[in-house]
Amino acid sequence: MNTQDKIIELREATGMNRKVFCEYFKIPYRTVTDWELGNRHCPEYVLRLLEYYIQMNDLAKKEEGVTNAKE
Repeated sequence: MNTQDKIIELREATGMNRKVFCEYFKIPYRTVTDWELGNRHCPEYVLRLLEYYIQMNDLAKKEEGVTNAKE
């Protein structure tokens, strides 16, 4: 998965729109927009930090009927 898709996936997992996501994480709106449109690449370490923070603070919305069990 490329960084463009990953940043969109992370944002959508929180249930936040782009404006709220930017305000929450204190990332300029234009920066996130450029990442999502593929005009700029989000650094890998930023993706890892966002993913870690979202998981540790339980910001990801729970999907009904989905389990985290490994097959």
